[in-house]
Amino acid sequence: MDNRKLSRLLMPRTSFYIWVILVLLVIITILEWQIGVVGYIFFFVLLFYNFRVNYKRQRDIIKYIENLTFNIDSASKDTLLNFPMPLVVAELDGTIIWYNQKFKNMFKGQELLKNTVSTLVNEIRANGFKNKNIEYKIFKEVVINGTNYRVLGNFVKHQGRRKSSEYILLLYFIDITDFVELRTKYYEEKPVCGIVAIDNYDELMQSLENYTQAQLLAEIDKVIVQNFTFTNGILKKYERDKYLLVFKYKYVKELEERKFDILDVIKEINAGNKIPVTLSIGFGINNGDYKDNMAAARAALDLALGRGGDQVVIKEGDNFRFYGGRTRELEKRTRVRARVIAYALRELIDQSSQVIIMGHENPDVDVMGAALGVFRIAKSRNKDAYIVLSQSNPSIDTIMERIRKSGAYEGVFIGKDEAQTRINKKTLLVIVDTYRAKYTEYPELLKYTNQIVVIDHHRRGADFIKETTLTYQEIYASSTSEMVVEIIQYVDSNIKLSPVEREALYAGIVVDTKGFTFKTGVRTFEAASFLKKQGVDPLSVKQLFQNDLSTFMNISITVGNAEMVWDGIAISVCPSNIKNAQLIAARAADEILNLSGIKGAFVLCEINNGVAVSARSFGDINVQMILEKLGGGGHQTVAGAQLQNISVEEAKEKLKYAIIEYIKEIEKGNEK
Repeated sequence: MDNRKLSRLLMPRTSFYIWVILVLLVIITILEWQIGVVGYIFFFVLLFYNFRVNYKRQRDIIKYIENLTFNIDSASKDTLLNFPMPLVVAELDGTIIWYNQKFKNMFKGQELLKNTVSTLVNEIRANGFKNKNIEYKIFKEVVINGTNYRVLGNFVKHQGRRKSSEYILLLYFIDITDFVELRTKYYEEKPVCGIVAIDNYDELMQSLENYTQAQLLAEIDKVIVQNFTFTNGILKKYERDKYLLVFKYKYVKELEERKFDILDVIKEINAGNKIPVTLSIGFGINNGDYKDNMAAARAALDLALGRGGDQVVIKEGDNFRFYGGRTRELEKRTRVRARVIAYALRELIDQSSQVIIMGHENPDVDVMGAALGVFRIAKSRNKDAYIVLSQSNPSIDTIMERIRKSGAYEGVFIGKDEAQTRINKKTLLVIVDTYRAKYTEYPELLKYTNQIVVIDHHRRGADFIKETTLTYQEIYASSTSEMVVEIIQYVDSNIKLSPVEREALYAGIVVDTKGFTFKTGVRTFEAASFLKKQGVDPLSVKQLFQNDLSTFMNISITVGNAEMVWDGIAISVCPSNIKNAQLIAARAADEILNLSGIKGAFVLCEINNGVAVSARSFGDINVQMILEKLGGGGHQTVAGAQLQNISVEEAKEKLKYAIIEYIKEIEKGNEK
């Protein structure tokens, strides 16, 4: 027993003493009853006095408590009436049952009683009041008559109410206008770093005489200065074709509203140049300090150049925004970069233990040509090389059959499990014909090595593979096969390609150029010429693309299903439940584009758990920009997309909206 229990036991109590006295009186009465009678008289007088004192004390306590309760209730009512901020009491459905004067002043003469909170403040909905277990709930910030408020609410249980709900809701409106203004000022004054690049500088200089080059550069400087002077920031030319920009964030919105019209203004410069001037601009926003924003601006510029130039890319945090990019790519005529890449690739192969080559899922002929070309480079450096291929598909069945018949590639093609077993930190992983990790044959493979090379000809998107040792992305190339052919020539002039390798590389070029029609430049013919010298047979390659009767009929049906959705733009849908749907969709898009009056063709087909879209154009319609809105990508003239967990009709509607949105963007740009 501790001290506290002992003290409570010894604490004097009136009832205890009364019982002691009564016991003593009984004992005295037994011994001397006359004395006992006198004692009982005094005992009852004492007992009466005790009860009377206790009653009075209890009554005083009750009165004190009643007065205290009244004072508290009066204080509560006075607090509600004179609450220093707007306050409203509402039912759980949002119906207003009481409000103070400051709340009334917010709405200046409007009828408030029996109205609902959501009617007065759209951001506050009645269904947000249903969870009574939440003592306080912070709603979205709201703006009422130009004043910013943060709304706090709590539920109050009312025992005396006879309505269906015993709860009412109290909403407090806290004026945060000063805070919002301060926050806005903070964001508006954040630093923005940008890099402006003349992305066709070399071509411009080559097209001009020496005495007009200075005039052209002066005109370019003038346009750039005029378009960014309003930002009151820093504009500094730090290389012959690059400018540094630093200004406040608040000016970005105006630039975006103008859709960066400098991209169009700069093209109007005419100083005797035979080709228009184009700019690529990268901005870094909200990435930290000046150093981080500048690094983000460089990454954004690289992305803009990787997508063909003539556009603006904004990197804000982890998100990218794109503007422009409607100009058709111009072929780069210098082979310097191809030579540098070839030497770097050769060194990486020599330092590696083995080479694993991987393309995108559902590989096409361009993937196979590029993969076989890289395979031959690795073998010429006496390195073991493997190509990751889970399964064949109709696009490559014919060429895979020729590979099997050659008998020279036993054990070269490996599945995902074997690739994972073979790969290690010293393995060189070469990705061909895609820049997106999630679209590769086996994305998990990228985690097992730090030695990664990307060779691709598609316009780069925001989700490109970042952690690479070497990236060769040349959007001016017709195909990845063309790029690999150029690399082969610089790696080793004595490399001898096998018949299958020659045919695969040539076929990759033929397919992506649609028979040397699209994206075909001088270097495309030079690559084809090299393969011809190696002994390729164009007739044998042509046989790779022969259709059987069933495929031809399905292509014809798909072409017949085409419907015009806009001036010069057609959409068609492949017949359902057919084999080789994606192959048929691609070839049907090519055929629709051959029809008179068609500028762009889109063909949809059902795939596992979704819909695939193949798009083609002559360049007037940028199909890449349209399909990027659906998560796809590609080139200005050839693009594709895959939509998961969606029906063909739903995908068709989304595609129509994307086309309409693209057309409106073009029309707005033309108006400016």
